[in-house]
Amino acid sequence: MRVLITGFDPFGKEKINPSFEAIKRLPDKILDIEIIKLEIPTVFYKSIETLRSKMCEVQPDIVICTGQAGGRTAISVERIAINIDDARIEDNEGNKPEDKPIFFDGENAYFSNLPIKKIVEGIKEIGIPAEISNSAGTFVCNHLLYGLMYYIQRDFKKTIGGFIHVPYLPEQVLEKRNTPSMSLDNIVKALEKAIEVSITEYRK
Repeated sequence: MRVLITGFDPFGKEKINPSFEAIKRLPDKILDIEIIKLEIPTVFYKSIETLRSKMCEVQPDIVICTGQAGGRTAISVERIAINIDDARIEDNEGNKPEDKPIFFDGENAYFSNLPIKKIVEGIKEIGIPAEISNSAGTFVCNHLLYGLMYYIQRDFKKTIGGFIHVPYLPEQVLEKRNTPSMSLDNIVKALEKAIEVSITEYRK
């Protein structure tokens, strides 16, 4: 059994991305299961192809993608991805699609098949704020979640997957007045718990 977990590189004007900073600090095994870590470029389509290539290589049973959601107060476990790219800012290669479908042959939306409610409950039980989110936005995070679920439905039918958004780190909000943040330690603990819950439910 294998778990693939991904985080993005920094984007916008940020020098770090809390999603990949947290992933780098995860153990290499959780519940005796191998944890494979991957950095994803914050670039439309290249992000999906990077993920798909790694999935073909390692054939994971569970895929959890993570990303930064500045302004959120809690670990946000995403429920759904929609088939639209509508960027407010450019990605890391200058792309800024507006009202563009991600895959013309895809569904209007795909739901995560992770145990999202149990993940939220598990994270709250260790004293860290968590919630289900019904919108992953329309930037590269939603784009990647949509691509993940598109390929799970098409090519990786025994795989479960989804997306978790994490807040800013404290050092990212020093000049962002009244903007929430979360410590890196708590983000790492939350992601580790999400993996534990996903493995436990997958084994049932």
